[in-house]
Amino acid sequence: MPKKPSVVIAYYSGYGHTDVLAQAVERGATSAGADVTLIHVDTITDEQWTALDNADAIIFGSPTYMGTAAGKIHVFAESTSKRWATATWKDKLAAGFTNAACKAGDKHSTLAYFTTLAAQHQMNWINLGLHPGWHTSTESENDLNRLGYFNGAAASTPADLPPTDVSKADIATAEHLGERVTHHTTIVLAGREALGLTA
Repeated sequence: MPKKPSVVIAYYSGYGHTDVLAQAVERGATSAGADVTLIHVDTITDEQWTALDNADAIIFGSPTYMGTAAGKIHVFAESTSKRWATATWKDKLAAGFTNAACKAGDKHSTLAYFTTLAAQHQMNWINLGLHPGWHTSTESENDLNRLGYFNGAAASTPADLPPTDVSKADIATAEHLGERVTHHTTIVLAGREALGLTA
């Protein structure tokens, strides 16, 4: 029996909207059987760095500001350079999520930034795994993946609305991402165990 997947959600939230998404990812991952740790990267501790190093999967999250992840995420990413040098995160699974005020809002740039960060660490990226919602006249803004992103979960919340008004469809999409990452992490762990590749 493979061990219970360990999933860490490493993220930054400027105004609380990304917090809502992180909690949704956590619920999805927990419901699928993972042990989940939430880490705010702007206040990360030594103990939380250890949790990242020991995780089976890391899910990165950030609001999209000025066409990329928030500055605090960039600071966090740069601080992983020693782990990059020693390939500490090699072969972990990775995924990402983001929120912006605009429907498009260049959220794809933030998700692409996360995929590149994961690739530099030799991690394996898990995409959203959903067809786009709300892309025909018979569909609606209540669909999963209503914004039609594929590299990760994306949300759009008008800038003048509070975190309590994050779209329910976007929250459900974030939950789906947590479930999907846990599902694939479970498969990978089982495969490694079957092949005798576990430590």
